[in-house]
Amino acid sequence: MRVQTEEWRRFVPGIRMYRGKKTYFYNGEILWDDENDCLLLHNEEVRRSWQVIIVLSGVEEIPWNAFRWCEKLEAVIMSDTVTSIEGNTFLDCKSLVFVRLSRNLEYIGDYTFQSCTSLKSIFIPPTCTEIGEEAFDGCAKLAIVNIPNHTQLGINVFDGTVIFYLWKLEPIFFDNIDMEKVYQWIKNVNTGYYALHRLCCSTYENEALPISEAIYQEVKEHGPKVLQEENALGITPLKYLEENPYLENIDEMELMKRYIAEKMGQVAD
Repeated sequence: MRVQTEEWRRFVPGIRMYRGKKTYFYNGEILWDDENDCLLLHNEEVRRSWQVIIVLSGVEEIPWNAFRWCEKLEAVIMSDTVTSIEGNTFLDCKSLVFVRLSRNLEYIGDYTFQSCTSLKSIFIPPTCTEIGEEAFDGCAKLAIVNIPNHTQLGINVFDGTVIFYLWKLEPIFFDNIDMEKVYQWIKNVNTGYYALHRLCCSTYENEALPISEAIYQEVKEHGPKVLQEENALGITPLKYLEENPYLENIDEMELMKRYIAEKMGQVAD
């Protein structure tokens, strides 16, 4: 669910239909009273109707419990002003399938996405220095994860996820499980040979060489089959590309058309 720059400029706070979805344009309001553990703004019926949340430009922190139990929530799109997501924020949002985090996000709190059972992928920007304990615990379908090597992970961040069970298949983890070792394996799964995988996980554009061009150059050098090569998690560059919310403008068919056109041009020469 891509949001164009010009659309961000038109957004105003409130609840209304957007692209056929009941959408909350969130402007940083405090929705939950932590001290008394109760709602301050919008009742349960209203919260259950939200399908999309767009966090507006200017919001820096999403507070504790802000969107917990929003059972119909499917997509969350954050402006790049957000630097912190506090704990429990999307707890038990069981319909959530799409998350576009802020490119300037620094912190994800404890239990933030716990039990978001429909979430299949998450791309953490390189600005993120810490993810709290059990942040993605119980996200049963979560298989595609991109995390910077320097990001500190709390305990049990990925318990009960697909990726949690995938590392168990690695022989090096059969004895004396060391979670730090596991975390490093997950973080480094695309190092070395997997240049195209890394590019397809990118959350930033490189001004010197746009990501789309860098991806094409890899395809050109190694052939289209490189898009289908699996890493140790069984994930292909194409799958990363399909799931990456920051690279929605890069299309496989356009890559192939360009590749074929150039090949045909070489033959004609």
